[in-house]
Amino acid sequence: MDALAGLLDGPRARGAFLLRSVLDPPWSLRIADEAPLTLVAVVRGSAWLWFDDEEPVALAEGAVAIVRGPDPYVVADDPGTAPQALILPGQRCVTPDGEELLEMTQLGVRTWGNDLGGGTVLLTGTYQFDGEVGGRLLRALPRLIVLGDGDSASPLVPLLAEEIGRDAPGQEAVLDRLLDLLLITLLREWLARPEAEAPAWYRAYGDPIVGRALRLLHGEPARPWTVALLADEVGVSRATLARRFNELVGEPPMAYLTDWRITLAADLLRDPGATIGSVALQVGYSTPFALSAAFKRVRGVSPQQHRAAA
Repeated sequence: MDALAGLLDGPRARGAFLLRSVLDPPWSLRIADEAPLTLVAVVRGSAWLWFDDEEPVALAEGAVAIVRGPDPYVVADDPGTAPQALILPGQRCVTPDGEELLEMTQLGVRTWGNDLGGGTVLLTGTYQFDGEVGGRLLRALPRLIVLGDGDSASPLVPLLAEEIGRDAPGQEAVLDRLLDLLLITLLREWLARPEAEAPAWYRAYGDPIVGRALRLLHGEPARPWTVALLADEVGVSRATLARRFNELVGEPPMAYLTDWRITLAADLLRDPGATIGSVALQVGYSTPFALSAAFKRVRGVSPQQHRAAA
């Protein structure tokens, strides 16, 4: 598993919230849904997006914004337009006074807005649960990333725009996978930029020693790793591996492995058919008790509590 695959292992939308918004000025939406991650793509027209404590950012036609929650933000035709709708958790839409807003919802399949012929068309894709994205990815992202416009627009955006209006068998799975693919391609582009400030462990993949160790840990998490075994596989001494790994990644190899295993376990536990015992074996714990103890130590809740919350 390479650096990008390791970073992006988390994004797996499951019934993600996807919506096409068709709007004519003046319009302004305050988003307070507390979602961990949202993509906003401008298919037609333009928009502005900003957090309360930051300056507005212009979104040209073809641009896609990656927004990390849970802080509220505003999307509008102009920074001077007062919010007309408030989007709350569960995608509940109300007026600024708190009244249910229903008249803007009847424009077609997954389509919302104030004018079906509006000059601005936005696509919104929202990962609604932390487990769909993964803490490691969220910690690597700033609150707002804006990518693409004009000739550099992602070809996946028109495809998502086409599919979002369909109501066919299996359509939810198609949309989930398209959202995942769009996010991954955008993050690949962003991570290639010097200003991205990729996380330390991601940059460490370029090191011949630590990069090899990370690939082994990511690729074989169930293997009974020790620092000695990992150092032997990499071809250096334990002291050299431990020192270099800690310098470049910021934590010891086994601490990193524990976090990676629990991240994988958290995702696997979302499958109703998976037992704690089967998940334990997949991520390197010999018994359900061993996984439960490690899971609670790292996440603060038991696997059962994590599953119930998910």
